Formats: sequence, C-alpha cells, structure tokens
Amino acid sequence: MSDSTAEPRRRATDPTVLTLAATTAVGAALLCRILLLDGESSDYFYFLGPWYRYIAENGGFAALSDMEFSDYNAPYLYLMAALTYLPVPALAGIKWVSILFDLALASYTFRIVALRRPRRLRPALGAAVVVLLLPTVVINSGWWGQADAIFTTFLVGGLYHLLRDRPWWAGAFFGIALAFKLQAVFLFPLLLVLVLVKRIPWPSLLAVPAVYLALDVPALLLGADPWKLLTVYTRQTGTYTQLTLNAPSVYQFVSVPQTAEGAVRSVGVLIAGATVLVLVGLAVRSVRRAGSAVERDGRPLLTPATVLLLATTSAIAVPFLLPSMHERYFYVADVLSVIVAFHRPHRLWYLPILVQASSLGSYLTFIAPAVAPYLSMPAHGMLMLLALLAVLRATARELRGVPAPAAVRSAVPGGPRPAAPRIPEPRQAELAR
Repeated sequence: MSDSTAEPRRRATDPTVLTLAATTAVGAALLCRILLLDGESSDYFYFLGPWYRYIAENGGFAALSDMEFSDYNAPYLYLMAALTYLPVPALAGIKWVSILFDLALASYTFRIVALRRPRRLRPALGAAVVVLLLPTVVINSGWWGQADAIFTTFLVGGLYHLLRDRPWWAGAFFGIALAFKLQAVFLFPLLLVLVLVKRIPWPSLLAVPAVYLALDVPALLLGADPWKLLTVYTRQTGTYTQLTLNAPSVYQFVSVPQTAEGAVRSVGVLIAGATVLVLVGLAVRSVRRAGSAVERDGRPLLTPATVLLLATTSAIAVPFLLPSMHERYFYVADVLSVIVAFHRPHRLWYLPILVQASSLGSYLTFIAPAVAPYLSMPAHGMLMLLALLAVLRATARELRGVPAPAAVRSAVPGGPRPAAPRIPEPRQAELAR
C-alpha cells in the first residue's frame, strides 16, 4: 500500500479565513447591540440610572465612601464611577461595559472549545459566535444593560484555567466573579467536587475570598464602611420574597397562599441545599469508584468534558431549585450549555435549544408585556427541567464511562499521549510494500 492512498490529515484552519469569519461575527454581534442601545429598561430607570447620577453628582470615585445608594458590590460601582469621567452618555456607557464583556466571554468560549481540537478551530469559532448571538446574551447587555456578562466571563475564565490545570488562577477568577455578583456561587458545587476528589488542592480555594476581599480595598480606602461591604450580599437576599421572579424554576409548579410564601421559601432553600449536596456526593462517589483513572500523584484526571458537564449541571440545578430566582439567573447556563454542546455535539446538540427557549421565554415575560399573555411560565419551567434531566443523564454517563488512564491523559490539553500501538511484523512488511 503506497503512502498516496493513505487518508490525508486534516488541515489546520486557515488563519486568514478564521480572522475574516471572526471579524464578521463580531461586527454582526455589535450591530445587534447598537440597534438596542436606546432602549431604556425599568432596571435602568429605577436602579442603574439613579446610581450613575448619584456617583456623578458626588465626585465620581469619592461617592463610593458611602455606598448605601446601591445594593451592588464595589467592583461594579468602580466601573460605573470610571464612566462618569468619560464623555459618554450614562445609558450607552453602562451598556457598552457589558457589551465589551460579551466579547471577552466569547473569547473564553473560543479558548475552551479550542482545547478539544487545537488544530481545528472552526468549532471553537462557531461556539464563540453562537454565544455572542444568543438572544438572551444580546438582550442582557444591548437592551437591559445588566452585568451578567461580567461575572459570567470570569466564571468561564475560571473554567478555562481549571481545564489548563491552573487551580490558583481558577480560584482568583472565581473570586472576581463572586465580587461582581452573588450568582457566581451557582458554580461553587463544581469546586467542591474537584476538591473532594483531590483534583485541585483545597488551599487554591483560598484565592476566592482573598481576591474578593482585595477588590474591596479601594472602597475601604475611599472611606466605605467595612461591615456594609462584607454584608452587601446578605442584604440582597432579603430584597425579594416571592418564590420566583419569572424564573423557569421548580417554583413555577408551586402554588401557595402569599402568607405561606416565607415559610415555603425557607424550606425551599434547605431542600435545594440538600439536593445539591446529594448530587455532589454522587459525583464524588462516581469519580472515586473509577479509581484506576488517576495520575501518578493520586489525583483523578477528569476529562474536560466531565468538568464542563459538572459545571453545566450546577449552573442549571442551583437556580432551578432555589426560590426567589430572577429570569436572568440562568445566564450562566445559557452560555455553558453552548460550550458543552460543542464538546459533545452528537449527544447534547439540543441542550442549548432547551435552555435558550426556556430562558428567552422568561425574559420576554418581563420585557415584552404585550407578548406575556401568550407565554406559559410552567411550560418554560418544564423546558428547563428537561434540560436539567438531559445534562444529569449525560454527566452520569460520562462519570460511569471514565476511560482508561492513557485515554484520559490524551484528552487533557498538554497531557502525555498514549503510546502508539505496536504493529505486528508481518503487517509492517505489508505496509512497506
């Protein structure tokens, strides 16, 4: 058999084509958002706009000496204070901050998917483009002006560093995400699993509170009250008492008198916590039972797909089970469902469709009152439940089918490749002919 008949190797993606495609995609994504810049949401009218005006009228950064005007943590207010020094309208400036993080989020999406096949970057580019053009991502920054892209960028960046075996960098990124939004805790069950199975050293988790506290230092230097800084999220949790605020969660199927909502909410938090701990325990047990797939230092060598599936499960399960969730709290799930689908295209191609249909429907219930009567929140809750069941099933299959050590190492970026199989001598002579 001659070499000319051998199967040709796949060529690496042409950098020129990749650059042109990326530029076109970014241009289209920015155009979608520019068309929405003039839209003023109720959140901007009642919260973001007044916060900006207070900062501008009280000396910019100097206004952060007393942050009772806002219920957000200091890092986002730093960005808002910086905007007051720029010749940019408040509404456009607030939205452009989130839009820039949309691009950073797409960049980390590209990097994660590219880890799977570094020489074939078209899937990575496709995943980044899909994330940039997801309706919920476009609406969240371009129309709503929300900060969900900011903390999600650092969460996805933290996942990237986990996959590159950089636990301290991952902890730092998770700490930044937490400093911007409390909803970063939706991925903390993943960190718990990785620590319990000794995939990452537990001291690396100290980077989370260390970075969180470090980002409060500028506010402290400006004169902010330390206690109020440390308890900002405690005050947030008591703001809303409804069982659900348009979130496609399990509470779309719960109907109780208003007088009983407080008790149900407390019980719901306990049930959600217990359920998540059970899922963490099952994941840890599954990893430990696959005891043969370990590195020489005793650490389980989980595949990137396993880590991403655990992260996606956490991003869906936690807000689905917790009470008092907003429609935007599935933003992390919106993004991770796309990344997982590009890692497992034959098995989970439909996952982002389920998540996006559910999440977008809940958005429309709030932002499009004319459409709301035609939407069914229990139906959106059922779609998210189906997505949760699908990712749970895929995660269980992945954990049960942990490959042999050599196969696992070959799936990890930078890991050693398994030795090539030895061809029997008669076969070698045949190939030589």
